[in-house]
Amino acid sequence: MQVVIDDGSGFCPGVRRAIETLERELLSRPHIYCVGDIVHNEREIERLQAKGLKIIDSEQLASIHDAAVLFRAHGEPPSSYEYVQSNNLQLTDATCPVVLKLQERIRNAWIEMQKRGGQIVLFGKKGHAEVIGLMGQTDNKCILIEDESQITLLDPQKPTEVFSQTTKDPKQYAKLVERIRRHVKASVTAHNTICTQMAGRASQLQKFAREHEMILFVGGAKSSNSKVLFEICRQINQNSHFVTAENEVNPEWFEPEPASVGIFGATSTPMWLMQRIRDEIVTICKTNK
Repeated sequence: MQVVIDDGSGFCPGVRRAIETLERELLSRPHIYCVGDIVHNEREIERLQAKGLKIIDSEQLASIHDAAVLFRAHGEPPSSYEYVQSNNLQLTDATCPVVLKLQERIRNAWIEMQKRGGQIVLFGKKGHAEVIGLMGQTDNKCILIEDESQITLLDPQKPTEVFSQTTKDPKQYAKLVERIRRHVKASVTAHNTICTQMAGRASQLQKFAREHEMILFVGGAKSSNSKVLFEICRQINQNSHFVTAENEVNPEWFEPEPASVGIFGATSTPMWLMQRIRDEIVTICKTNK
């Protein structure tokens, strides 16, 4: 039986950059505060906490002083930067460059739309860390849409600019934009703001899922990216299983033993965890024999 880890899966450049930045900072200090989970993967969080990572939320950020703080790849709203300045915090900003660019684009579009009496639409998941940062660029006045049923929230008579959270499914976004164009009678400008890593990861996963009899998709329980990619995987290969750690691998899945098993990770999944999954599969199949 072949057990293959897709070497193009796992951490995206933005997440990898944030974690490398954190580990570098922890070489010179006992701990550093991070606003929210630095990555949506529980196992990686546990590893980094053992090194000195301390996770706080936005309310706690407003109450700490004279400490070191890291902003994760997902980005933060303007209010978080205000807290840093007023509370004498030493900031390490690890916001993904792709997200920073999107924040700037939404902020500039919001300024322009205020002049034109228009509206800004954001396709994203309510409460997601990146979405909170993006909405903050518009004083939380842009219209957040999670699915097509909410298009009625838009004023059909207002000029409209549409953006997407960087990790959304490109096909879903394209369908949403099409529906918005039918609903809004004024001008509609849609921006391609889905990360190329995410867009490419979907097609890469589809190909990988066809090449193996079984797929184990490794992701975090709270990862939006994991959920989107796993659904894409399952549409191609029904014999797909979602796991967050090696202890979730079920021995019954390997009776009878498949000819090949592919292991694929979300953009928030560390390679070391996928390797542990592979080792667990090998052990299970040896035991079954």
